[in-house]
Amino acid sequence: MSAGVEQPLANTPLAGVTVLDLTQIYQGPYCTFLMAKAGAEVIKIEPVNGEPTRTRAKVGGGASFPMAMLNTNKKGVTLNLKSPRGVALFKEMVKKADIVVENFAPGVMDRLGVGWSILHEINPKLIYGTGTGFGLSGPDRDNLAMDVTIQAAAGLMSVTGVADGPPMRSGASVVDFLSGVHLYAGLMTALFERSRTGIGRLVEVSMQETAYPTLASNLGLAYRAKGTVPPRVGNRHGGLALAPYNVYEAADGHIAFVCVTEPHWNNILTAMNRLDLQGDERLSTNKARVENIEYTDATIEAWTKTLKRQDIFDLSKKHGFPAAPVRDLIEVMNDPHMHERRTLEWFDDPELGRVVLPHTSLLLHGTGRVETIASPSLGQHNAEIYSQWFGYTEQDLSALAAGGVL
Repeated sequence: MSAGVEQPLANTPLAGVTVLDLTQIYQGPYCTFLMAKAGAEVIKIEPVNGEPTRTRAKVGGGASFPMAMLNTNKKGVTLNLKSPRGVALFKEMVKKADIVVENFAPGVMDRLGVGWSILHEINPKLIYGTGTGFGLSGPDRDNLAMDVTIQAAAGLMSVTGVADGPPMRSGASVVDFLSGVHLYAGLMTALFERSRTGIGRLVEVSMQETAYPTLASNLGLAYRAKGTVPPRVGNRHGGLALAPYNVYEAADGHIAFVCVTEPHWNNILTAMNRLDLQGDERLSTNKARVENIEYTDATIEAWTKTLKRQDIFDLSKKHGFPAAPVRDLIEVMNDPHMHERRTLEWFDDPELGRVVLPHTSLLLHGTGRVETIASPSLGQHNAEIYSQWFGYTEQDLSALAAGGVL
């Protein structure tokens, strides 16, 4: 499968799979990041000026931290797909590839002359993945899309925030990464199918459609309420079906509680040393606690405010009910648990210095670990890829660069 110099295949699931990565920002790069960490040879193809993430959110005027996070273990080349020579060169690369991934607006690749139908003719085994905001068809297909606009269009913002406040976006780019994982899943499904049929296929993922299932609790409330619009409920359960279910003030911050079962509730009362409340009809069942949710929350918070987050968390583990301290990003970045599991790791980046980077969250036991290699600088592997794949000399590459192709 893999082009270039033949090397022994590593003990990784995607060893020998070659991916041409045209993606940018977060959604697509996270998809191909997962492939690279599974052992695929991912070649990040950027325009000659680089993809937008290179210049976004720069740290102190230097390198972009998101670029470093999402593009480790990839090889980087430049290629101008707006030039005829660049298009021709890309088509030659496609002959040697297993997967092409892009997250441009619908129709962009077709206008460049390298859309799915053309590439499939060139390489029938090729799997082509595309991530868009609203899909390749339908009346909204050409709407511009970014994470925040999809959060708005998909309904996520309408149920995020407090009841008397405005709609709010999530503090994280949840739809970009949610759809990136879906794109990875679709491509891996197609790769499995190809192992049986020998033929590739087009895989598309819509950001809006991947967001919809996350609203299950809220939609359940709308169904039970016979068509009413689900309200914003702050940190309470999206379907207002569980209590306690909230974020409560502690002596040194906040802590989240979730009570799913009656044993959980009894364990909370034990931790609070308030078994006397078992006789309080306002708290006797989940239904009663939901109907008296203000009283429920006030009862919990009167206790949590007297203790530190860690003390409450320790009690939750001792007595058996779901809780967690609300941690800031510095605390999470230094989380001993994830560092021990090596899904977070300290890494010496050539531009950023010593930073914490994520490794893959897909832990496939018995496979080799792909050690982290820094995200490529712009065009870092032009000579390696183009000379190994096509025999280009240094003079050839210089001429292509001078002509605006690389």
